[in-house]
Amino acid sequence: MKKKVVVFSQIDNEILMRLEQQYHVVQINPKKGDINQQILEESRDADGMIGAGRRLNESNLKHAEKLKVISSVSVGYDNYDVSYLNQKHIWLTHTPHVLTETTADLAFTLLMSAARKVPSLDAWMKQGQWSRTAGPEQFGVDVYGKTLGIIGLGSIGAAIARRGFYGFNMNVLYHNRREKIEIAEQFKAEFCSLDNLLSRSDFVVIAVDLNAASKSLIGARELQLMQQHAVLVNISRGSVIDEKALIDALKSRSIFAAGLDVYEKEPLQASELFELDNAVTLPHVGSATAQTRKRMAELAYENLVDALEGRQPRCVVKKAV
Repeated sequence: MKKKVVVFSQIDNEILMRLEQQYHVVQINPKKGDINQQILEESRDADGMIGAGRRLNESNLKHAEKLKVISSVSVGYDNYDVSYLNQKHIWLTHTPHVLTETTADLAFTLLMSAARKVPSLDAWMKQGQWSRTAGPEQFGVDVYGKTLGIIGLGSIGAAIARRGFYGFNMNVLYHNRREKIEIAEQFKAEFCSLDNLLSRSDFVVIAVDLNAASKSLIGARELQLMQQHAVLVNISRGSVIDEKALIDALKSRSIFAAGLDVYEKEPLQASELFELDNAVTLPHVGSATAQTRKRMAELAYENLVDALEGRQPRCVVKKAV
C-alpha cells in the first residue's frame, strides 16, 4: 500500500507528478471548503505533507498519528508550531540556502527603488507629468559610498553585504545575536548595537528570522533613531516591524523611504502603505524567480522522500526526539 502525502498548497507541477507516481497524493483545495478542516481530515492517515504558506499546529494536526514529516517549500518556518511537531516526533524540513542570492538581489532592488523613487517616478511619467526638468520633488538619495546597516548577518544578510561592499563601495555595519568575525572580515563590516546601527546607517536592511526576540524589533523608538534621509528595507518577516509606527514615520518624513516585501498581514490587499509615495511595496516575492522556486521545490521533494524512506532529511528545522 502506497504511503499517503498531503499537498497543502500549490507546488511545482513536475514535483507533483513525481509524487503521484510514488505515493498516494491528496491535494488540499480551497474550492472544497474550509482549509483547516480539510487538513484535519486528510492528515489523519497521512505519512507526509508538503507545501507552504499554511499555519500547521495542534488544531489541524491533532489526529495526525501516522505523520512522519512536513516538508515546507520555504526558508521561514514561523507558520509551524515547531514545539508541537517535536513533541509529536514529526520532522519539519525547509529549503534554506537555495534562495540566498535571489533574495539578496531583491533586497537591493527594493533599496535602490526606494532610494531613487523608481515606482513613484514611473507613475509620474505614465500620468504625463513630465513637462519640465525633474526638480527637488523627484530627487532621490545616493547609494554609492554610503553606510549600509544589516540586521541579521546570516547567509542572506552576508549576500546583501557583499553586494553593498563590492558593488557600491559601501561601509557595512551589522547587528546580530553574536559576532560573525570570519564573515564580517570579508566586507570590513563593523559589529554594533541595534541603536548604533540605526543611528549611523543611510540604508537599513532587515534580514532576521522571526522569533520571540525579533518580533516588533523595529518600533516607533527605533524608527526615531534613524536619519531623515535613511531608507529601511524589510525582506524578513512583516512582524519584525511595527507597521503602524512605520506608516507614521513615512507620513511624517522622519525617514526618507521604505522598501517592503513582507507585512504583518499577508496577503495584503488594502493598506495605508499603498497611499504613500515613499513606500515601495512588493507581494512577498523574495524567492520568486522560476529558477529559484524550482530549486526550492526540488529540495522540498528530496526532504520529503528522504524522511518517508527512512533516511535523514538534509534540511531539518527541528529534529524529532
